[in-house]
Order: sequence, then C-alpha cells, then structure tokens
Amino acid sequence: MARGTPGNIGPYRLLNVVHTGHGCVLWQAYDDAHQRIVGIKTLRDDFRKDREQIGYLRREYKVGRKVAHPRIIGIYAFDSDRGTPYLAIEWFAAPNMKQRILQGLDKLGPLTATIVCQAAEALGHFNRMGWVHRDIKPDNFLVADDGSVKLIDFALARRSRRGLAKWLTPRSKIQGTPSYISPEQIRGIAVDERSDLYSLACTFYELASGKPPFTGVKRDDLLMKHLKSPPPSLEASNPNVTPAFANLIRRAMAKDPNARPETVDDFLVEFRMIRPFRVMPPANLCKSPAAGTDEI
Repeated sequence: MARGTPGNIGPYRLLNVVHTGHGCVLWQAYDDAHQRIVGIKTLRDDFRKDREQIGYLRREYKVGRKVAHPRIIGIYAFDSDRGTPYLAIEWFAAPNMKQRILQGLDKLGPLTATIVCQAAEALGHFNRMGWVHRDIKPDNFLVADDGSVKLIDFALARRSRRGLAKWLTPRSKIQGTPSYISPEQIRGIAVDERSDLYSLACTFYELASGKPPFTGVKRDDLLMKHLKSPPPSLEASNPNVTPAFANLIRRAMAKDPNARPETVDDFLVEFRMIRPFRVMPPANLCKSPAAGTDEI
C-alpha cells in the first residue's frame, strides 16, 4: 500500500497518493462509515517498523485529539493494518503557505492579514492547550483560496515548560526546521510558547517578503544566524510593509524570549491594531495549484 497501490487500510478506501515525504505517504481516502473524504498518513515501506517514525504518528494523534479547533487540522484515528501504522485526519483541500508564497506574493494580495490572523489564532489555541508545536513554518499551514488556514503536523510537539521546570528538563537534540527554528531549540533546552512565536514571526517574514529571514549554504551557518545575527529589516525586503508591522515581527524574533511578546495571543492583539501594508495590494484571489500538490 505504501508503494502507491490503492486499496483499503482499516475502514478507509485509499483513493490516490497526494504527497510522498521523508517518512510518510499522504493519501486521499474515503471513510465509508462517516461518508466523508479523509487524509491518511501511512509510513513508507522502509519506515513501517521504525519506532521513531511510529512514535511521531502516535504523538500527532495524541496531541491532535487534545487541541481541537476550527483552525487546526482534525485528527480522527491512529491504528495499524497488516503491519502498516496509519493516521486518519481531516481532509482540507488546500496547498500549504510555502506553495502559496512560491506562486507569487501578488497572488496572496489582501488575504495576507486574514492568513496572519488565522495562523496566529490556530497557534495561540495550540499553546493555550499547553503544547509547543516546535516546527512552525510555512509548510505547516494549509491556506485555502479565501485565506482560511489550518495548522498541521504535530509530530514534534511537546508540553510547554517555564520557570524551574524548564531547567529541570534534560537537554534534547536539535529538532525543527533550520530556516525557522528558535534560538532556544538550537540550544536544546526545553521551550515554551515564545519559541513557537519566534518561528511564527520567521514564517510571517517570509509571507510578507517572499523569503525566510535567514539563509545559509551550510546548516550550521544558518543556525548560527538564528543565535547571533539581528533580525533583518522586513521593510528592506518589502518597502510596502508598514513600520509597525516590521517592528512587531522584529520584536517577535528577539533572541531573548523575554523581549518577545509574552504569547502568540498578545502578538495577535497587537497585529489587529495595525496595518501590515502601506498600500493594500490589489485583490488577486489565490487559486489552488493543479492536482497532485500537497493537500490534506
């Protein structure tokens, strides 16, 4: 099944492969019992017995079931069929934010404010439920044609830690995506919601400018920029961005978590009081790319 042959897995009828990633295959499937389209994540053949990959699916189920929200992808079931672990999730037919950005910022047009608000609403709720996502990036937000957003992929999520509990937690290996990872994650210490906010600010920097705030040929060079380099000017990358929005992004990307807004919700309150652009881009509604791209 994981090689791409449609069939059945558990109670679901596999229809077609939507995406093949490093460890998982994403299928569009049909749930006969509930008469609905669903997404099915299965492990690739070479990872079906990999305990770490199975653990990621199991954690996504565990976390997803506890953080239900209209802006967060729904998680239905975790099970195994004929030796193949799988996760059943809500189907949301939309490309991710990264794909939208690659289509061109002009196509996002006036939807940018809606996307920012809904992405922040999703992450704010996720954090309020006591979880840190730890892999916030454009790839992990699905964006529909009208700007509606769904937060996805909870495989790296951990419980939030603050105060003394933060320092009592053993140092962990670096996990996250180098272009968006927070300084705290790089240092391998326990993190709280301010780490997610840093990554969200990097994500919004790219949404407004078309590129991540930091780039590097080597992974270590990129990580060092997150640790040491000041946030680049968003206004320099996009002169249409207002100073207020650029300043909010810069503060959310502070190296010291205490210099950032306290929570994603606080960030959102401030964002709703400003305009992101000096001149509102002309309406140019997003259109989903051709079939076969990442959709859930």
